[in-house]
Amino acid sequence: MKITIPSNITMYFDSGKVLLTDSTYCDKGCTKLTLENDELTVYATAYEEGLSFVRLRWNNKMRKSIKVLGDAWERGYGDLQWQTIRPERCMPWYIAVSNGSDSCLDYSGRFTECMGVKTQPNSLAFWQYDECGITLWLDVRNGGKGVLLGGKMLECATVVFKEYKDISAYSALQSFCKSLCPEPYLPDHVVYGSNNWYYAYGKSSHKEIVQDTKFVKRMCKDCKNIPYMVIDDGWQPNACDAPWDRGNERFPDMKALAEEIKAQGVRPGIWVRYLINGRDDEPRKITLPEEWYLNRCSKSLDPSHPDVIEYVKNTTRRIVDWGYTLIKHDFSTFDIFGKWGFEIPESMTNGDWCFFDRTRTSAQIIKGFYKAIKDSSGGAVIIGCNCIGHLCAGLHQLNRTGDDTSGFEWSRTAKMGVNTLAFRNCQNRALLMTDADCVGITGAIDWSLNREWLYALAQSGSPLFVSCKPGILTEEEEKELQKAFEIASEQKDELIPLDWMETTTPSRYLINGKEVTFNWYSQIGNEIFNPN
Repeated sequence: MKITIPSNITMYFDSGKVLLTDSTYCDKGCTKLTLENDELTVYATAYEEGLSFVRLRWNNKMRKSIKVLGDAWERGYGDLQWQTIRPERCMPWYIAVSNGSDSCLDYSGRFTECMGVKTQPNSLAFWQYDECGITLWLDVRNGGKGVLLGGKMLECATVVFKEYKDISAYSALQSFCKSLCPEPYLPDHVVYGSNNWYYAYGKSSHKEIVQDTKFVKRMCKDCKNIPYMVIDDGWQPNACDAPWDRGNERFPDMKALAEEIKAQGVRPGIWVRYLINGRDDEPRKITLPEEWYLNRCSKSLDPSHPDVIEYVKNTTRRIVDWGYTLIKHDFSTFDIFGKWGFEIPESMTNGDWCFFDRTRTSAQIIKGFYKAIKDSSGGAVIIGCNCIGHLCAGLHQLNRTGDDTSGFEWSRTAKMGVNTLAFRNCQNRALLMTDADCVGITGAIDWSLNREWLYALAQSGSPLFVSCKPGILTEEEEKELQKAFEIASEQKDELIPLDWMETTTPSRYLINGKEVTFNWYSQIGNEIFNPN
């Protein structure tokens, strides 16, 4: 389907919706469309009241013998999948519609259509697909309320349609992702290494991190690029909470720790949660002005407030001054919206709330937050975890593309990790570098299963992070880990799923053109259901 001017447009204002059938104007606001070089840019404004959504509809007889794939608002939660046509299904950012199956390596007669919005839009976009046409929703709200534009024209999004013939659906979507982000912000070196979360789970210390650093250095002794040692949650005074200006009693000197990591020939990285001050039912940990908080939540900071942005910048500068060259920031979407990406399929939030600054959309505010981190990072690598990939592409080098894997539950790793690797690795190097999460090595998961996950990640061309409890691996298993790190330290390989149109946990792949089958199941099958 070639991109055209939509059949109709509907604008949603505070007082109700208006269908624009013969014109792009109404008494409450207007839209403007520019179609150039096969890209449709959508502008909109409201004069006096708030504008919430712009809905575009293309009426066209659609193919029936196809499957449809959508993306996710932020991370995937083991639920990314090709499906038959479901008219009510809401699919964020882009969709792919394809006939046939990638399991068959003869791609003659294959046809894939892709529709999406280019990265860094000023709206949150999702698609619906039915037998009679396509609908694109552009969420331009400010939190849960309409944005107050005051007659200022907002560039909502740039829409792209592409058609691909005689290639696999995966190759089509990979090419399409490249068209959505002409200038991805990629690291200038290979990013891989160790993260202590999936064996320590917040219980660690300065001494243990130094031991972990020595271990990853030994495992990567033959690698061509320097690995990272990423200190996850647990170094700061309060678990998963502010402040970020010092370590706790187990981490007495964060600057000295970064220097020790670097002295071992390893790059230091660190975890932070910028927008929280008092998680769950706990009291606030530091004193900050009341106007800094979201009116939705008395513990979450409002990234539309200029002083909060300065607080984020100062936190970032402090971490960089300590010597950390990778920053992993977490919970950022949850702390803003109060929801996980899977909880409200058609939007990231609901409720009667707004940001401090009502004149910008949620998307604009979130991009401003991401940009503040980038601008104050001094060139450090930024990994967004629970970030909106379509908004941070071009601002962050890496994005965690799926929910947490596990060091104790293999079924969780198979569900979350394998699913996001198979379905979002097409974004790797196209939008940014995609991190499908860690290999958690604690001894609780059979090595034969973890080894499958380790080698899939290592050969995916994406970043590999491993969490390994000291003293767990045998000599032979250490050699296998060393081999995986050697592969991942170059990231020259290409992993393409074959059976991803038939299952949420693909096992058949092409790795550098050679077919490989992984076994994601133990002898007793999937243990995701626990009757206890």
